[in-house]
Parts: sequence; C-alpha cells; structure tokens
Amino acid sequence: MSEAVLSFSIIEARTSKPKLRLQTSVGENMAGAAEPQKRQSGRPFPPSARGPPPPPRPRFEPVDREKTCPLLLRVFTKIGGHHSKEDFAVRGKEPKDEVQIYTWKDATLRELTDLVKEVAPAARRRDARLSFAFVYPDKNGRFVVREVGKTFSYGNVRRLDDSKTLGELSFEIGDYLDVAIMSAELSSVR
Repeated sequence: MSEAVLSFSIIEARTSKPKLRLQTSVGENMAGAAEPQKRQSGRPFPPSARGPPPPPRPRFEPVDREKTCPLLLRVFTKIGGHHSKEDFAVRGKEPKDEVQIYTWKDATLRELTDLVKEVAPAARRRDARLSFAFVYPDKNGRFVVREVGKTFSYGNVRRLDDSKTLGELSFEIGDYLDVAIMSAELSSVR
C-alpha cells in the first residue's frame, strides 16, 4: 500500500508576495489505479457531498441526409400553450391540429420553427415565440409532455435553443412534438 505524498513549495513572483502552492501525488496500487486518499488513522475520506460531475452533453453526429431515410415527425400546434397530456391519452384521438413532417434526428429547433411557420399563420407573427415539447409514453403507458426548448419566430433574436437538435434533446422515433405558439396579442385575443 502506498501513501499520498504532499509537498509544499514557496513560489515567489517579482511583483507580488510569495505564494504557497500545494502539490499532491497519490500512490497507485498494483493494478495502476489511484488509491483514495486516507486519513492518518488509515480510514478513507468520505465521498464528496456534491457527487461526481455530470456527464458531458453528448454531441450528436450529423446525418447524411442524402443517404439516410427521414423519420415521420407528428407535430401538434396550439396557440397560447401546450396541449395537456390528457389530449394524447386515447390513441387515434390526438388533437386535430396535426402537421406531419419528414425530417432527421439532426434537425434543429430553428429548422422546425421555419417548417411550423409555413403551416401555422400565428407562428409567422413578428412577436411569436414557439415552445417545443416532446410527448411520449412513460413506463406505465401514460403520456408525458416534456418541454425541450424555445425559439423566436424570426431569427433576428437568437436563443441558445435554436441550434439544439432532436437527437441532442433525446428524441426517440415515435415521440410526438407539441408546439405552443405564444405572443402578447394572441394571448389577449384568446
């Protein structure tokens, strides 16, 4: 069993006060893996309360749209807010305002915004904001509506969500896309 070695060194800079730097080297066991740091009593320190860092966001590879068959995306639009999960509860009786789009998993929310604008006049308004949500069944068969991003109708105001792709947002083939179209004037007319 090897011990962690701590060494202190004083670093002097020409213009500032001396600084103390802590250097740590942790011993390795026979397999080459680093051993956890231990107290003088020999017991290991408890794990960090914050836990491990989150995994990096997976970068979704672009699809070769010439060679890959597109998927059918069922898009449901509603002015003023999202549909409720009860609107999707009975298969075959989904909301009537459906648009079917053939697209790929690397389609961005900006691309989908432009496609929705072609079929929904309310989405063409200058002040329109679109909120995207995936609708999918949970493990008990009940539908879940999960918001995944927001965009503005016109690209003069960019949002971070514009460049998110369906794949990055964990879209699965068979999920529905619910799009809420919102603006100040549309909300007061409802």
